[in-house]
Amino acid sequence: MSGKFRIAIAGASGYAGAELVRLAAAHPYFTITAVTSEKSAGQSVSSVFPSFKGIIDHQFEALAPETLTERADAIFLALPHTKSQDPVAVCIKAGKPVVDLSADYRLKDVGIYEKWYHTPHGHPHLLQDAVYGLPELHRTAISKSKLVASPGCYPTAAVLQLAPLFAKRLAQPETIVIDAKSGVSGAGRSPALAYHFPEAHESLEPYKIGQHRHIPEIEQELSGLTDNVGSVTVTFTPHLVPMNRGILSTAYCKLTQAMQLSDLRDLYREFYTGERFIRLYEDLVPNPRYIKGTNYCDIGVYMDSRAGWVVTVAAVDNLVKGAAGQAIQAMNLMLGIPEDTGLTAPGSYP
Repeated sequence: MSGKFRIAIAGASGYAGAELVRLAAAHPYFTITAVTSEKSAGQSVSSVFPSFKGIIDHQFEALAPETLTERADAIFLALPHTKSQDPVAVCIKAGKPVVDLSADYRLKDVGIYEKWYHTPHGHPHLLQDAVYGLPELHRTAISKSKLVASPGCYPTAAVLQLAPLFAKRLAQPETIVIDAKSGVSGAGRSPALAYHFPEAHESLEPYKIGQHRHIPEIEQELSGLTDNVGSVTVTFTPHLVPMNRGILSTAYCKLTQAMQLSDLRDLYREFYTGERFIRLYEDLVPNPRYIKGTNYCDIGVYMDSRAGWVVTVAAVDNLVKGAAGQAIQAMNLMLGIPEDTGLTAPGSYP
């Protein structure tokens, strides 16, 4: 293709938003025309993020959705949860494709959204138009959509590591236990005591046990794979670990029928055949170090034969496959660009 798409990024001073800027700036078919930040409006991007000096010469501006639709062909919204409802509606009314990284359009049931996010939804009619932005599961729908709700970082790992079992109806839906660990950047850039270095360093803390707002996303997507929405209830415990970025998710379940580990691994290989950003492990175990800065989801499948449980392990970078990279992967599909464009550079080591 020739030419470039004009791209606007709202909420670009947060961790996910900054990662969007980093990836979009290197994308061969994107040119960034606007970046917004309420806290940093009027400041240059490079003054807030010195690593962008000489790469991005824009200034942050206050969010004005109508203006963004005039200056951009496609729009990313990396705003806090509950703050994307109206900006998304403005973008859709203007006919611009939008990928929303908040939770505002991820859940199909407005009642579930309002229960977990404690706020009314101003545009519930758009919930049915939004496509949940996991390309590995919803590629065709994403490519035809104007509104993609990009998944949370925990659900990205959890759903991808369990999807083959649910798609083949092999998982007992009442036995799903997910234990996940996230780096501190997963909590966002706004300061809070729990994320202060002396509090988080050399610490490991579970939080929001059974109450995390990503739970309904996981249940919605796994239930959808069985064509029986509402049939899955998961036990999910997230943990904060003292690393900058990355998620490691370990999921446990029992099967509906006896299977050998080799057959399970064959099932995963078949399910994810041709998936550019899924890497399957056998001899090694996924580790967030291996995917730092990349759009990969690494998955390992194991079995505790004595106890009769299948154990799957998934690792993602919460800021790339769990946020900005996956959003760009979806936008590529929406714009008719090869899906992996701008996302194939190797990560960092160590």
